[in-house]
Amino acid sequence: MPVLGSDVVKVVTLFLAGMAILAMFGRLRFPGQKKLQSAKCPNCGRYKIGKGPCSCRKGSG
Repeated sequence: MPVLGSDVVKVVTLFLAGMAILAMFGRLRFPGQKKLQSAKCPNCGRYKIGKGPCSCRKGSG
């Protein structure tokens, strides 16, 4: 069965609507994001793991 012009328009419209919905979800701000930003080292910008100081502050040892 050949694809008709109206079917192509429907598929393109659904695709664009799906992409718009994904873009809206991408802009959402989740509650844990502020905590994640505060987990970064203020000097080097790397994420800190654990409670100790960042490796940039520990020195070369």
